[in-house]
Amino acid sequence: MIRLMIVDDEPSIGMMLEKALGRSGDFKIDYFDNPITALSRFKSDQYDGVLLDIMMPQKDGLSVLDEIKQKDPACVVIMMTAYSTLEKVLQSHKIGADHYLLKPFDSLASVEKKVRELVRMRH
Repeated sequence: MIRLMIVDDEPSIGMMLEKALGRSGDFKIDYFDNPITALSRFKSDQYDGVLLDIMMPQKDGLSVLDEIKQKDPACVVIMMTAYSTLEKVLQSHKIGADHYLLKPFDSLASVEKKVRELVRMRH
């Protein structure tokens, strides 16, 4: 069972990912639309991976990434954004992001495949 956290301030994206990834039964998923609440849960729970939006009004995804990596450097973090800039990509990789996905996604199957692949490599 893969413990996965999804953090995206757009409920339509978060719930779509939660539903699509949950179909297989291989994931235990916690979805949060608020990064501050998500960090609070992350600090008290154990996750194999996090799908993390970069642009959120409550807290920037890069600072959330930094806090996640400080607590658990082995946790796989995949950044997601519809507004990609080379600077943000480079910053996220410098902080420790394992991968970067652009929204809209090519396919939900490709997102699931990437999560499985990265978690398997790390654990």
